[in-house]
Amino acid sequence: MSIQQTAVVGAGTMGNGIAHVLALHGVSVTLIDVDADRLDAATDTIAQNLDRQVEKDRIAPDDKTATLDRVGTTTDQATGVADVDLVVEAVPEEQALKAEVFDALDAHAPADAILASNTSSISITWIAARTERPERVIGMHFFNPVPVMSLVEVVRGQRTTDATFEAVAGLSEELDKTPVEVEDYPGFVSNRVLMPMINEAIFCVMEGVAAPEDIDTVMTLGMNHPMGPLTLADFIGLDVCLHILTVLHEDLGEDKYRPCPLLRRKVTAGELGRKTGEGFFTYD
Repeated sequence: MSIQQTAVVGAGTMGNGIAHVLALHGVSVTLIDVDADRLDAATDTIAQNLDRQVEKDRIAPDDKTATLDRVGTTTDQATGVADVDLVVEAVPEEQALKAEVFDALDAHAPADAILASNTSSISITWIAARTERPERVIGMHFFNPVPVMSLVEVVRGQRTTDATFEAVAGLSEELDKTPVEVEDYPGFVSNRVLMPMINEAIFCVMEGVAAPEDIDTVMTLGMNHPMGPLTLADFIGLDVCLHILTVLHEDLGEDKYRPCPLLRRKVTAGELGRKTGEGFFTYD
């Protein structure tokens, strides 16, 4: 299946990054959001990120112009997905919201269109079961920042067909990404491995084992990680980390995924990391 016409639902950080990468690689994309101001901010962000790529000689100035020409925007989801081959949902990690989005996508997208979710923790099988096309529903989990990170977890739901998987994996390669096939289990691979490490680092802070900056130094210098787990948690968002750990704990039922009480306290206090200016570290 050739994927030429796409839509991305949700114009936040992940959504505009996915739209950026699709358009840069020759794929037409309609960016959809209920908030017109957010759509304007998203296209501005895409333009700024393209400027950085031009400055670093990664793309030519003409590539920026062509990329922006391939990005359309709308607040009307029904119109935005009317003629697509693929839709990528990139709304916040709220199960009820994703259910609402997929109900609408199933109703308005062409019957042969693939419906993908960028979810990092919600079951693809659960999402697919809400549609009349579970065989054409799949996870397409990009990583932030999307234009830079080369991995895509391609998550197969219980009824995802080989043809759907191959189409999405093939598109991922066309986007200069490395697709990894993952089955639909809580946290997939990335978060099932990453979140316990972050959680344990937070326990080390709570128990006074070491200061946050020293914990990160151990992991960057001792384990050769490019970023310490607490800096990474702040970058991801402590609320997002808490949500994923909660899903892992509830769905797998193992105490090793129990969110650290300090993580819960920080989220309750609104200390969510970079996006609020304070998490385990302070940001301007």
